[in-house]
Amino acid sequence: MIFMADYNNDIFIAKKIAEKVSEYNGSTYYVGGFVRDELLNKSNKDIDIEIHGITPSAAEEILDSVGTRIAIGESFGIYNLAGYTIDIAMPRKETAIGTGHKDFDIFVDPFIGTYNAAKRRDFTINALMKNVLTDEIIDHFGGKKDLKDGIIRHIDNTTFIEDPLRVLRAAQFAARFGFYIADETTELCQGIPLDNLSKERIESELCKALLKAEKPSIFFEALRKMNKLDEWFPELKALSDIRQNPRYHKEGDVWTHTMMVIDAAAKYRDKVEYPEGFMVSAIVHDFGKAVCTEEVNSVIHSYNHEKEGVAVAKQFLNRITSSKRLKKYVLNMVEMHMAPNVIANNQSSVKASNRMFDKSVNPQDLIYLAAADDEGRISESTASTNTEFLLSRYEIFKEIMNRPYVTGSDLIEAGLKPDNNFTQILQYAHKLRLAGIEKKSALKQTISYAKKLK
Repeated sequence: MIFMADYNNDIFIAKKIAEKVSEYNGSTYYVGGFVRDELLNKSNKDIDIEIHGITPSAAEEILDSVGTRIAIGESFGIYNLAGYTIDIAMPRKETAIGTGHKDFDIFVDPFIGTYNAAKRRDFTINALMKNVLTDEIIDHFGGKKDLKDGIIRHIDNTTFIEDPLRVLRAAQFAARFGFYIADETTELCQGIPLDNLSKERIESELCKALLKAEKPSIFFEALRKMNKLDEWFPELKALSDIRQNPRYHKEGDVWTHTMMVIDAAAKYRDKVEYPEGFMVSAIVHDFGKAVCTEEVNSVIHSYNHEKEGVAVAKQFLNRITSSKRLKKYVLNMVEMHMAPNVIANNQSSVKASNRMFDKSVNPQDLIYLAAADDEGRISESTASTNTEFLLSRYEIFKEIMNRPYVTGSDLIEAGLKPDNNFTQILQYAHKLRLAGIEKKSALKQTISYAKKLK
């Protein structure tokens, strides 16, 4: 986490570096997202500066004079200073030597000039530069106008296609800022294959869209328009044209519902414990409908889609992530996403809601996923008020689970010996706990149950 003190320190050291660079007849610029977000009046504590017009050895000398230099990519002219979060770089040239995100020959060229330095960036809005000492904005490619007009536009046809990750970045920026991707950029992206990208890069751009955009659905709609769902998101694409029962889903097909759910889920990101897992769950929660939706007697239904969706979601997760935590969380959420609203709509017993929460990897997040699922549809019925009911039931669950309960040690102390039935006996004790049975009574009932088993 970057605090205001870190931000102020980084601004201070940037100006100090710039003053020393100017003594060597060089110039220092804020670059990239920092300039873009400042013009958009958005907060961005990630400060990047670029040093022009002096040799790398002179730049290193300056950095050593103001702090402890850390070489992040010395051969690429990239540095940090100990105690600061600022990124310091020198202009460089890149030549593609392959089709992957990292397949480039890179070499430092401090005298390349601001035009050529900016030209190597992806979009006009990211090519803006600001002189650290004079505050002059350098805008070679119309980035200020594109910011004003809300447009994501690539800079150069030749260099843009060299990095396939830029396709995802275009969609991600469109979602984050609510911008429109220029038609010529969309058309260019359509011809760029994404299969050589790593899952880590895909997950990174996906998470930025899911966690930073007010409407993350724009990310997927942009990829859909580019015809770029096949390589990494085929399960999501498969939801297009999957019909739903209009009684419950007047919004249309499963794709439309899913996009609505993703945007609804974004409103709950600050309430959940695992935002990334929560948002990914919103993406995949109805994957099962693509494999089990059918029409019987003119009625469309998707029975057991929450269970059928687990295998489909697992296939998707294995493609985009290596995180065991993310996979465990999301698969559990997929399987259980229908349960909260069923419990609430039926006004089921506390015992039933306790069993549901007990099976959930994160009950509170599950409640909010169910809320997003309910909000992400247009139904004949009135909007539900299930969230308040479920949160109150969750408080009951937590209170019950904090009470004393029967443990394995209690059973051994009561004279039971661990044998083949012991696990089954502990499961019985756990059921009594979920039912809210007081420990003394639960212990008696469990011992009686154990005797019956023998």
